[in-house]
Amino acid sequence: MRISAAFRRWQEVERMRGERNIVANKMKGRLDPSVRQALVEEGKNLKEALAALEEDLVVLTDKLQLEAQCIPNITHPDVPTGGEENSVVRHMVGNPPEFKFTAKDHIQLGKELDLFDFDSAAEVSGAKFYYLKNEAVLLEMALINWAISEVSRRGFTPLITPEIVRSSVVEKCGFQPRGDNTQVYSIEDSNQCLIGTAEIPVGGIHMDSIIPDSSLPLKYVAYSHCFRTEAGAAGSATRGLYRVHQFSKVEMFVFCRPNESNLYHEELVKIEEDLFASLGLHFKTLDMATSDLGAPAYRKFDVEAWMPGLERYGEISSASNCTDYQSRRLGIRYRPAPSDPSMAAPKKGKGGASSPTQFVHTLNATACAVPRMIICLLENFQQEDGSVIIPEKLRPFMGGLSTITPKLKG
Repeated sequence: MRISAAFRRWQEVERMRGERNIVANKMKGRLDPSVRQALVEEGKNLKEALAALEEDLVVLTDKLQLEAQCIPNITHPDVPTGGEENSVVRHMVGNPPEFKFTAKDHIQLGKELDLFDFDSAAEVSGAKFYYLKNEAVLLEMALINWAISEVSRRGFTPLITPEIVRSSVVEKCGFQPRGDNTQVYSIEDSNQCLIGTAEIPVGGIHMDSIIPDSSLPLKYVAYSHCFRTEAGAAGSATRGLYRVHQFSKVEMFVFCRPNESNLYHEELVKIEEDLFASLGLHFKTLDMATSDLGAPAYRKFDVEAWMPGLERYGEISSASNCTDYQSRRLGIRYRPAPSDPSMAAPKKGKGGASSPTQFVHTLNATACAVPRMIICLLENFQQEDGSVIIPEKLRPFMGGLSTITPKLKG
């Protein structure tokens, strides 16, 4: 109904613009004063009526845009149908650690090793906030630098992004910044939001632009803080660092040609698997079922790592192919190179004989969500004496520190 209403209003606007042009053309040349005056009055009336119609059209178009943004992306034909329980395991890497003692969860380990302070953070900021202390600070910095270093050498450009963006950009990326169950923090009396992932500002970096074919693919690895309301999140499974309002994350993002997005999706999940395997973690990669896909995702692979203290697998990353869902909203195109090399290159700013523009495909994947990784490292590499072994890959980024040991009590 709203589509037909907007179309009818657009037709009215176009008809009235045509009438206004006719009146303007009639006023050219020499006219009897009385005829000119009548045309002036008619033109004035048309202008006022047109302004009202155009205002209505803007309102209808905005409402239609909001409704259209609620429509999710189509899904890959191989995506499992149904709820999360229907997701399919693609890979299983490593084995769960076997302890000869009762494994502790990260909350107990953090307390004994003096790594976190949840109580003070709750007093200062509220529930689901935290202070990192001592070696946990070094561990966060090490994870960030390790992830950026590893991904950068695979051809990704490092970025540090803005952490406040316009609400319109959040919407165009496929997230809902308003509503009762939103995961987005909005800034009061502004059109801005805090980001829930670097995917949003990286997705917007080429907004409303045409990318040269020769520049594709564009690959970024971005560091940012992330802010999420975690509306509706509760229960023992969300305690400690597992589900928090603010955290650091390293995110990969790719802009590519449409026929290459499946290929880069596989590349992104392979990078994730290589990163986590290099730390010695036990994890599984899942092809997520339809009901677990967010609105932008055409297909999504999640990585879930074993967390001994929680006695379950927990999601530590995901990799999504969003096809042209985001690029259509963000206005990101590319101009394919001419298939015939004899075609003359067009002049700057001119279409010439070049191919018409097409929307790029966008993909995103988590290289390192710091709190979840800290959980994995503490729980999987804990020792009977209460210490935690640092994986070798991270030691150069921690000044050579190999073990986190309990503090001596004075």
